[in-house]
Amino acid sequence: MTPTNRTATAQGPLNKHDIAALIARDIPHGAYVNLGIGQPTLVADHLPADSGVVLHTENGMLNMGPAAQDEQIDPDLTNAGKVPVTELPGAAYFHHADSFAMMRGGHLDICVLGAFQVSAAGDLANWHTGAPDAIPAVGGAMDLAIGAKQVFVMMTLFTRDGAPKLVPDCTYPLTGRGCVNRVYTDHAVFDITPQGISVARTFGITPDDLTARLDIPLTFA
Repeated sequence: MTPTNRTATAQGPLNKHDIAALIARDIPHGAYVNLGIGQPTLVADHLPADSGVVLHTENGMLNMGPAAQDEQIDPDLTNAGKVPVTELPGAAYFHHADSFAMMRGGHLDICVLGAFQVSAAGDLANWHTGAPDAIPAVGGAMDLAIGAKQVFVMMTLFTRDGAPKLVPDCTYPLTGRGCVNRVYTDHAVFDITPQGISVARTFGITPDDLTARLDIPLTFA
C-alpha cells in the first residue's frame, strides 16, 4: 500500500469520487473491508472485479457489491446506510449480532470511515459535533474503530468555513483514541505514525501551503 505520485500540485483538489477511487486502489487484494456510512460507501463502486476484496456490512452481509442501479434495486438488499446495493457471487447474510462479533473480534483488515475531526495522534471524532441541534449517529463506528486492523478515514481536509479537520487535538466527542492509520482527503493523503504525520501525496496544494494551513507538524515522504 505504498503510495505513488507523491506531490501533484497540478491535480486537485480531488472530488469525493476521486478520493474513493484512490482508496480502492490502495486496498490490498483479498482484504476484508467495512465501508462506513456516507462517502466511504463510494469505494465499493471503484473496486475492480478482480480485486478479491470482500466487503462487510454491519447490518449482516459479506461480499457486498457496488451500489444497485435501476432494475438492480431490491429494497430488501441494502448496506448499513440503507443504500440499495448488489451482491457478488458467494455473498452471505447473517444476524447483525454476528456481524458485530466479526467487527469486534479483529476479523476485518480495514474499515473506511468518515470523520468530523482526526487528531495528530490518530484520535477519531465522527459521531457527534456536540452542537445542541446535532443528531448523534454513532452506529457501529466505535466497534469498527477499535476492531479493524487498520482504519482509513475519508473526509474533506477543511470545513466549509476553512477550518482544518486534521487537528492537534479533537474538540468533538471521540469515537476512538489512536485508531486512525491513514487519512484520505481532497488535498492530501496522510499517514499517522508513532513518529508523527507523514504526507504521502498532495493534490492541488503545495507542501508550503499545506503546512501553513494546518496547525500540526508535517513531514513529506
